[in-house]
Amino acid sequence: MSSTEPPARAGREYAVVTVTLAAGAGLLLAAGGRLWVTGEIAVPGPVEPVSVELTGGDLTGAPSGIGWVGLAAIVGLYAARGWARRVIGGLVLLGGVGALAAVWNATRAEALVSELAGHAADGTGAAQVTADPRLLLLGPLMAGAGALLVTLAGAVAVVRSPAWPGMGTRYDRDAAPRSTRADTPADLWRSLDAGDDPTLDARGGDAAADTGRADTEDGTAPAPLAARPAEPKENH
Repeated sequence: MSSTEPPARAGREYAVVTVTLAAGAGLLLAAGGRLWVTGEIAVPGPVEPVSVELTGGDLTGAPSGIGWVGLAAIVGLYAARGWARRVIGGLVLLGGVGALAAVWNATRAEALVSELAGHAADGTGAAQVTADPRLLLLGPLMAGAGALLVTLAGAVAVVRSPAWPGMGTRYDRDAAPRSTRADTPADLWRSLDAGDDPTLDARGGDAAADTGRADTEDGTAPAPLAARPAEPKENH
């Protein structure tokens, strides 16, 4: 197994969860503005029934709210670390479950009739719903799919987020770089992830050699060795 595989796998996992969370949040936000239900209300007197159209935001504001929370959680997961990431993942998980429950409750037949009746009373006072409302499936399906994606991303974040890379481990460092001895490839990757420079020791050891090469390149000859005194010859 390659020594680069664990950090590479964690990076890919983090990228997949981030994309999943962004897709789920986007679906929730888009679903909130779509048309979910149509119906008709009757007004007393010789007046034709009036058509009423309700969007997802009219029925429930939960999907749009959870969508914005999901987008904010992407930044939070990147900036935090450790248990803080687990807490963010837990909030995302609860938000996804709450969005699913809100979509289910808002699309029940009795809930749709009640919502249409409320709009009829607000608009014309004595108006009444004349027929069962017609549910358009695309909006609720988008909201349900987005809620499922957000729930899945939150669940994975609760379990796996401390192992992911992020700003908390790459940019939270001292002003001066720290030297760390990397005895094994795994130590090297841990040092790089923590923001240390494992090559500082090697640079210090090569400083003298670099100085010698620089003196030679600019034409300055190295200092000669000290001459040894001549030894007297023995007379026979």
